[in-house]
Amino acid sequence: MRNKILSADEAVRLVRDGDRLTTSGFVGTGVPEGLLRALERQFLQTGSPRGLKLFFAAGQGDGKTRGLNHLGHEGLVTEVIGGHWGLIPKLARLAVDGKIEAWNLPQGVISQQFREIAGGRPGVMSRVGLRTFVDPRLEGGRINASSLRDVVEVMTVAGQEYLFYPAMPIDVAFLRGTTADPMGNVTLEKEALTLDNLAQAMAVRNCGGAVIVQVERTVARGALSPRDVQIPGVLVDAVVVAEPGDHDQTFSTPFSHAFTGRFRVDTGSIAAGALSVRKVIARRAAFELPVNGIVNLGIGMPEGVAAVAAEEKLLDHLTLTTEPGSIGGQPASGLNFGAATNTDAIIPQNNQFDFYDGGGLDLAILGMAEADGSGSVNVSRFGPRLAGSGGFINISQNARALVFAGTFTSGGLDVAVSDGQVRILTEGSTQKFLSAVGQITFSGAHAAGQGRPVLYVTERCVFELTPEGLKLTEVAPGIDIDRDILAHMGFRPLMDEPALMDARIFRDDPMDLQVDLLWLDINDRIAMDRGGTYLYNNFEKLRVRRQSDVDNIRTRIEEVCSAQPGRVDVIVNYDDFRIDPEIEQSYTAMVQDLEDRFYRVVTRYASSAFMRMKLGSTFERNVAPHIFESADEARKFLAAGDG
Repeated sequence: MRNKILSADEAVRLVRDGDRLTTSGFVGTGVPEGLLRALERQFLQTGSPRGLKLFFAAGQGDGKTRGLNHLGHEGLVTEVIGGHWGLIPKLARLAVDGKIEAWNLPQGVISQQFREIAGGRPGVMSRVGLRTFVDPRLEGGRINASSLRDVVEVMTVAGQEYLFYPAMPIDVAFLRGTTADPMGNVTLEKEALTLDNLAQAMAVRNCGGAVIVQVERTVARGALSPRDVQIPGVLVDAVVVAEPGDHDQTFSTPFSHAFTGRFRVDTGSIAAGALSVRKVIARRAAFELPVNGIVNLGIGMPEGVAAVAAEEKLLDHLTLTTEPGSIGGQPASGLNFGAATNTDAIIPQNNQFDFYDGGGLDLAILGMAEADGSGSVNVSRFGPRLAGSGGFINISQNARALVFAGTFTSGGLDVAVSDGQVRILTEGSTQKFLSAVGQITFSGAHAAGQGRPVLYVTERCVFELTPEGLKLTEVAPGIDIDRDILAHMGFRPLMDEPALMDARIFRDDPMDLQVDLLWLDINDRIAMDRGGTYLYNNFEKLRVRRQSDVDNIRTRIEEVCSAQPGRVDVIVNYDDFRIDPEIEQSYTAMVQDLEDRFYRVVTRYASSAFMRMKLGSTFERNVAPHIFESADEARKFLAAGDG
């Protein structure tokens, strides 16, 4: 076996004019910076290679000059198909100006393409992208008018619509690992992610191309454990030892043992962040976190939810994930995004997207740049500014529940959060709730047709997706609906009686969210009064999401009522109560069973007219819906003996 260790300049000479190149990396993690820098240097010095076709899944860059920005020269690249463009402005400018052919496809689909190409299969067939700008009936993923070729098509299989993304040959891969031997066996022990390295290497090898891997160090032949080798040497043509500074663990962190997954850090020592607009939004989104659920947090505003979950001591009751492959722990932010500390596992990116696409996520909290009255969201394209969809489409189309998080307006927005209230000091110059979004990255109509729960959380209000469009459901304390909300929207949302957002969100103190999400106060919520006259069920602000919630209520009521000598009169507080539609039938059956066994007369009250109507509809089939506007009315009803 020949020695495969070359210099960076020697290795990039393997790249020929017109080759299709794929690269590893996610944001600032796992990027083969030394190889990209050497390729740029060779092009600028010699004018070759020219006409490269770039094919990448996740955006790799720092928003300035590093990563794929090294390829942002006219003539060096003539075609790009990629998932996220927001951190590669040099290439994005060439694409927007029509100087290269360019497409934006879902990151997860491209990640899965590497595996399909490796296996010699025709491509990826997926429902991901339907009814978004990727759908060929809309834009087909094209970024400019120069991009004429169809890279996605609609297919019908067994009566279901799918998008088909054809496979394409790849000639060169620039990958990255930690340690290599002279035969080209590569380990990733100091990398924060494994990404698609193996699938990319297999794809390029089976296409007859060249696989070049950047590493930090080399060892003697036979020194590596086969269990540690992530890229086998039989797939590798060249190994390059990176220069200092070209192999930082991320573009923000030279190296962290915690990001490797081999060490754990004490999250209890993390200081609580200051109360800000970003934290307010993250706090409200955190109310939707599913206990024992699996969650994805998007880049940007949603990143703050991980910090809130840590402050509220909830991380042990959730599994947070990121699309490049981290499972468990606390995801990092900024140019560290994708890496995580205290993880349970780090798996390949394409496998993570398999799990996401199959419905594995209980909740996704994603960014929101624009939204319209139908609930559609744009995060990918804003006139000449190209961000790209990244993994947003895979995640938003397949998570069981969604929260979109972002400020209500942007561009100079200045908000004060004090004394439990929100005050708009300077309104943002750019509206984000528009009559129509600039590009459909998420189709509200498609999601509404599926019946999935979707919320849109801002610092001043919350909207909910309904079959008829967006509905205003919550307003922050201190906010005037007409002045601060409706006056800055391109459409009028549906609206009944919006509730106040939870006051705890706007105070410096911890929210004790554990009590809400873990039902730690269930014994206090369900109790007999001191005189033994009434059973009080205080369900104010309670969220019933799953069968275990219904079972917890049943168990506590049985415990209390079994200790009484006879049937009891019941008063139930349903103020700001929420019940997910899929559990309504089970909840109603539970109430009917308890009434048959323990209750004499039941009165329910809710200050919201909408909630009174909702409860009446929920109970109308089986239980007499005595529903009042206040606790006093409920007590008077019982005292009058009108039951």
